[in-house]
Amino acid sequence: QVQLVESGGGLVQAGGSLRLSCAASGLTVSTYDMGWFRQAPGKEREFVIRSTWTGVNLYHTDSVDSARGRFAIYIDIAKNTVSLQMNSLKPEDTGVYYCAAAPYRRGSRARESFDYWGQGTQVTVSS
Repeated sequence: QVQLVESGGGLVQAGGSLRLSCAASGLTVSTYDMGWFRQAPGKEREFVIRSTWTGVNLYHTDSVDSARGRFAIYIDIAKNTVSLQMNSLKPEDTGVYYCAAAPYRRGSRARESFDYWGQGTQVTVSS
């Protein structure tokens, strides 16, 4: 049974940083596209960033423009976890962040392409 468990959310001031973690069981993170989505209050869940393991400490990353240069994914093969480092946070980054897994190299941003989801962790950025 696949489980993705997020942690690390919280309240932070604008300009601050947070690191979210996604612990995976029942799948190996290096054999899936691992992504993060965000759902702001009253809005649909949207793609933020995705990484695909391609070799030792190498992975291809795709992200939305608003995350580029501020957000980064780190894949820890030994711990089978995926982390999302978020820097220079803005109030518009507020939402519930979900970890998700899609078949390897599917290369999609679409929600329906991701087969497994975590329960989400709340991130609130105050102005």
